[in-house]
Amino acid sequence: MRVLVQRSGNSSVCVDGNTLGQIEHGLVVFVGFTDGDTLENISYLARKIVNLRIFPDQDGVMNKSILDFGGKILSISQFTLYANCQKGNRPSYMEAMNHHEAVHFYELFNDELRKYVEVETGEFGADMEVSITNIGPTTIWLER
Repeated sequence: MRVLVQRSGNSSVCVDGNTLGQIEHGLVVFVGFTDGDTLENISYLARKIVNLRIFPDQDGVMNKSILDFGGKILSISQFTLYANCQKGNRPSYMEAMNHHEAVHFYELFNDELRKYVEVETGEFGADMEVSITNIGPTTIWLER
């Protein structure tokens, strides 16, 4: 399981011109799954995400989590996190989990995040337009 976390201002996800998810401040989380991922991975990374201390405290030091600072999570499924470009310029996505299993894992992941904070989402498998205001910029790569 791979997750790319970005501290965010106004961010949104649209499909066919319709806004499906939108946050004013919080985290944008891109998530991809691979064979062998487990419910333990989901739980571990969800807790890791909500406890990441990447929001500013009163002194401007990144010392607060989203739980302390407030905000929402915009969760976006992204199988391309498992792109492999070792054999040329055309990425292979063979390491990404199959669609049927991945959609189930994505739902479980979002349910786990919702135990802690409000979560907005895109549409699994859709061609999405994601607009992000990356604050900092702060981008963290997590893998389990």
